[in-house]
Amino acid sequence: MFLITGAAGFIGSVLIRSLNLRGMDNIIAVDMTDDLSNLEKADITSYLDASLVLKDDFPWEDIRYVFHMGACSSTTEMDIEFLRKNNIEYSQHIFKKCTEYSIPLIYASSAATYGAGENGYSDAHDKISDLKPLNPYGDSKQIFDEWALEQIETPPEWFGLKFFNVYGPNEYHKGHMMSVVKKAFEQIKEKGSVGLFKSYQEGFADGGQLRDFIYVKDVAQVMIELSKIQDSSLSGIYNLGTGKARSFEDLAKAVFKALGKTPSIEYIEMPESLRDQYQYYTQAEMGKLCNTLFDIKFSSLEEGVDNYVNEHLVKEDRFY
Repeated sequence: MFLITGAAGFIGSVLIRSLNLRGMDNIIAVDMTDDLSNLEKADITSYLDASLVLKDDFPWEDIRYVFHMGACSSTTEMDIEFLRKNNIEYSQHIFKKCTEYSIPLIYASSAATYGAGENGYSDAHDKISDLKPLNPYGDSKQIFDEWALEQIETPPEWFGLKFFNVYGPNEYHKGHMMSVVKKAFEQIKEKGSVGLFKSYQEGFADGGQLRDFIYVKDVAQVMIELSKIQDSSLSGIYNLGTGKARSFEDLAKAVFKALGKTPSIEYIEMPESLRDQYQYYTQAEMGKLCNTLFDIKFSSLEEGVDNYVNEHLVKEDRFY
């Protein structure tokens, strides 16, 4: 039995569908929401409230793998106590139970831990403590990553994945945290053009800020492949991006291309509240993961955007 937390969320629900498409449906889905839109196509054994995982009678003995995707993922969340309970203590409980019952674990970390990138984007364990997140969300992920690395007793295999800029189907509930792909698609539908932030840093053109965009279906594929590993020496924290930074302008043009439209881009002022914590460049160092999963292939930005737009966003049923 698989246990997937954050199951009704963006990455968790796509992971479930990806498992289903590979013939696996023995899944306990866990989340803390009544909105199960992302699970309408999912084949699962049961859906449980996230609080039940903390109960003494939770059936850990029936679980053979845990994918812990559940957390507060808002980079603008400022409630420290909420983040401590949901992103740190809840994750520690799961890690300890996986250790106690010898259950392999994959959990969601974040590239937000890299802050402004002043210390690079290496996932080497001896570099983790040098990282300086820019917000409480990134801090919560950093604290748990450091805690996990300090543990002497661990699950048989465990992987903490620093997700970079993930986009794709089933992100529709995320509001202002939705990907720029989805936001660009809506802007093009509404007014025929896309607004991108101006640059306030030398060396970056307006719309030229760089991100490592990764398609959510590729993220799910990586997690499924990692779950097949039976080698504790490979456990640890890994970056999960493509290793190729692309600009927001590239992304906008990819959306226009997927829609068969001529690009029309305007450059807008960045809110003052974002300027001090804005990342101008992220690019995952992917050597460690690629040396672990030799055959993994990632969609290019154009391939991922085209699939997202034409297989999901333009259709009446947008869900995966």
